[in-house]
Amino acid sequence: RAIVIKPSVLLLDEPLSNLDANLREEMRFEIRRLHDAIGVTTVYVTHDQAEAMATSDRIAVMNQGRVEQVDAPHVLYTRPRTRFVAAFIGRTNFLTGTRAGAEIDFDGFSIPAGQIAGLPDQTGATGAKIEFSVRPQSLRLARSPASLLEGSVNVAGTVMQRSFLGEHWDYVFAPRQAEARLKVSMPPNVVFEVGEDATMTVDPALLVAIL
Repeated sequence: RAIVIKPSVLLLDEPLSNLDANLREEMRFEIRRLHDAIGVTTVYVTHDQAEAMATSDRIAVMNQGRVEQVDAPHVLYTRPRTRFVAAFIGRTNFLTGTRAGAEIDFDGFSIPAGQIAGLPDQTGATGAKIEFSVRPQSLRLARSPASLLEGSVNVAGTVMQRSFLGEHWDYVFAPRQAEARLKVSMPPNVVFEVGEDATMTVDPALLVAIL
């Protein structure tokens, strides 16, 4: 009824909240199709991150009435500017690194600072703490040290927990002699047992500094 009058701006406030999960997923794409067909500027309010990603050209993430970041969906996901945005849009691991000259020391491994995208070499004095976000999909597990991509880092450790979610496995990985626990997502055919030793590969370019 709102669309048929061809408004100049259309406001949709949680339009799919009362639908079941499967129908809600179908309607995300139908709403996007209608928007592209009629060309009406649409403001879409939702608490469902997947819904926002599927329907939007640009997303404004708000926290307690304050706009934290406005960007295209893929930019919000891959380059969040704040801890709230990183945690709200998808799942992530938060790591605290310590500046040690030309390297960033984490719990269980180190990475050259110059290999971390978006982190200038001069960021922070020695001893400074810097928080990073890295998505579970950005990490990889292997049974032996993997063939390194240029600049990647191998971290030895143990699989502590696992959950099978159909489309992927969720693993919790502990670097050797460290307290850190990292979530790693792997394809359904990559199966590790709890307690099994493994090697985690970290691509420094996929770490995001929360400055």
